[in-house]
Amino acid sequence: MALAGKHTFGSIGDVRVTFVEKKISEERMAFLKALLQHNGFEVVLQEEKRKTEEDPQLYTVGVTDMVFNPTTYVFERRLKTFDNKRVNQDYWNQVSDEANPMYWKNEAK
Repeated sequence: MALAGKHTFGSIGDVRVTFVEKKISEERMAFLKALLQHNGFEVVLQEEKRKTEEDPQLYTVGVTDMVFNPTTYVFERRLKTFDNKRVNQDYWNQVSDEANPMYWKNEAK
């Protein structure tokens, strides 16, 4: 899920949360859970209902911090990687393990 800028919140079970991402794979859920917990957030997970047993299991990830906005935290460089570098958009989206401070690459043509 791309960083959208919207701050969405609601409930998972009886817990009020800010939604981080919805309907994501187990691998993505595990990455976000570990990254957010590493940054001090309490993570709440919910398994999405499947239409059939053959459908992949999808998850919703939320945090109990009602002020948390993934877009703001990534672009303001507030999150840290597991090796204490700053998270950028590519790292958040699992496109690259590189935590270079640039949000984009300017290449000479």
